[in-house]
Amino acid sequence: MSALDALEPLDEHNRLLQSRVHPTDWTNPVPDGTYNVVVIGAGTAGLVTAGIASALGAKTALIERGLMGGDCLNVGCVPSKALIRSARCAAEVRDAAGFGVNVDGYTVDFPKVMERLRSLRAKISPNDSAERFRDHYGADVYIGDATFTGADSLTVVGDDGEKRALKFAKAAICTGARAAAPPIEGLEQAGYLDNESVFSLTELPESLIVLGGGPIGCELAQCFARFGSHVTLLERGPRVLSNDDPDAAAVVQAALKRDGVDVRLDTEADRFEATSEGKTAYLKGGGSVTAAEILVGIGRKPNVDGLGLEAAGVNYDDRTGVSVDDSLQTSNPKVYAAGDVCSKLKFTHAADFLARTLIRTGVAPSVPLFGGAKASALVIPWCTYTSPELAHVGLTPQRAQEQGIEIDTLEQPFAEVDRAILESPDGAPPGFARVHLKKGTDTIVGATVVSASAGELISQFSLAMTHGIGLSKFASTIYPYPTEAEAVCKLGDAYNRGKLTPLAKKAFGVWFNWKR
Repeated sequence: MSALDALEPLDEHNRLLQSRVHPTDWTNPVPDGTYNVVVIGAGTAGLVTAGIASALGAKTALIERGLMGGDCLNVGCVPSKALIRSARCAAEVRDAAGFGVNVDGYTVDFPKVMERLRSLRAKISPNDSAERFRDHYGADVYIGDATFTGADSLTVVGDDGEKRALKFAKAAICTGARAAAPPIEGLEQAGYLDNESVFSLTELPESLIVLGGGPIGCELAQCFARFGSHVTLLERGPRVLSNDDPDAAAVVQAALKRDGVDVRLDTEADRFEATSEGKTAYLKGGGSVTAAEILVGIGRKPNVDGLGLEAAGVNYDDRTGVSVDDSLQTSNPKVYAAGDVCSKLKFTHAADFLARTLIRTGVAPSVPLFGGAKASALVIPWCTYTSPELAHVGLTPQRAQEQGIEIDTLEQPFAEVDRAILESPDGAPPGFARVHLKKGTDTIVGATVVSASAGELISQFSLAMTHGIGLSKFASTIYPYPTEAEAVCKLGDAYNRGKLTPLAKKAFGVWFNWKR
């Protein structure tokens, strides 16, 4: 599907969005001399790169062939979190009796849910608009396809077919990634949704097959189950969220099942077929599942096609994207890359800070205010926005072992945190906060949180890791009571209690006896 397909249905909200992120009456500027930096792609990485470069006074060009704002605004973070919030509301109403509030006969108005999504997406869109980056930041904004023609040149072909030839001192490839579909027989013919087209739905599918138990698959499977779809999630591995702490993933998996998702592990679709009853997945090893729609939530593919990277001397791979070093420089010393097109961690916040690193290393090396000089030095957390949320930063025990790092692990269950108990309909909140320390010290090397607000809490561990704040300092910080953040303070207390060895306790006992 093309980027403009994401704007279906073309109602008042999507027309407003289009007027900002891909205006049909946009006139591309006429290049005047060499640009300090040309940015290809106006997703998060591209917008941050162009915005900072322009603010520093660099003559900047920003090129986008699809929708300004990229995946995050149009088919990623923004619409998905709008959908998730509506689904959580439905679950809160469903579970209201647990709080002593009786709600009878509630229904989900799915068309209204999707209209709210489109309305809020349009409301947020001015931040990423072509007009803003032209008028506020002073960048030359081009709407069209960019193709390298040499090591320091490229052309832009606008929607009207008119070409512009640009020269640059530096270029930043920030073209992102798109949804990838597995090569399963019959999938294309049967037709499927992905994390781009799913937000164009206007009617709730009665039933849904979700391929993949990663973050996208889990988030959307839970959403549609809460809206009332019969959801079957097919995961070829032994558990969902394979990159996360197994215990934390198990908490999320149990939550999916409680919401009615039929989670099938170690299960793969062998082929698909469109039948009179719907879309049928025939499974390896036997059996089948039929649903009204298929949703593919497996992986992302970097956008490297059509860029003429060979002409620029930029090495890349169709699967992993543009090849960069730790300073985000490509095989062409004038060309850099940031964001999903070159990073294993395909998150908006990762793209943001990789762009800041690109500014530091490639555009303005003398300005240390916007990021570090090495991509590998960034402390990048992630969060899956299921209910409960699952967030992580740094090392897991497995990765620590692989790197030869000995660790101590402390854990705080949320079933022992007062605010979490009060927020739970049955007073038994699932989840925990788990922190990994360099053995014998309070140095944090990793953390996992699975709770209602894990995405908020993980930032405390990210801050500590970034600035070398030890866990013991958490215990000497006053947290408002009652909050879920108290779990972090309790971990600090647990660390300090661990320092009270039998010898230290005996010494204190002698001192107290002497003071009586």
